Amino acid sequence: MKRETLFLKVAITLVGIPVLALCIFGLPWIAKAAADHYPAYLLYPALAGMYASALPFYLALYQAVKLLSFIDQNKAFSESSVGALKRIKYCAAVIALIYAAGMPLFFLVGQKDDAPGIVLIGAVISFASAAIAVFAAVLQKLLENALEIKSENDLTI
Repeated sequence: MKRETLFLKVAITLVGIPVLALCIFGLPWIAKAAADHYPAYLLYPALAGMYASALPFYLALYQAVKLLSFIDQNKAFSESSVGALKRIKYCAAVIALIYAAGMPLFFLVGQKDDAPGIVLIGAVISFASAAIAVFAAVLQKLLENALEIKSENDLTI
């Protein structure tokens, strides 16, 4: 399993690097370009939402790496793994809520530019995050059930 988990850790890192580059370089460039076309009441909340969603994103990535480390240490069926899945679930739910709350801004920008694709991007990010939250919740529940069965088996022996 070490190769597979190493591959997944590298994949998680490769997912995090472009988002970090976007936060450092992309969003300031977009803000500078958009400042000429959009009023501040649209621009600043949108940027704040994007930056605010980066924090739970990186927390979820960190928890995923921790979960893979637990698998490497043969502690996949432990309370630590359940806790990591729970934190991933909360981070994904927070991201979904941030983008769902920002949908009116996406709608206003889409109307101003006559670009309905902007609204679609916000909806996709929100729904994808919600799906990840639900998936993590299902995995968390399955792991809790497996831990319960394991503890019952340990008590009978």
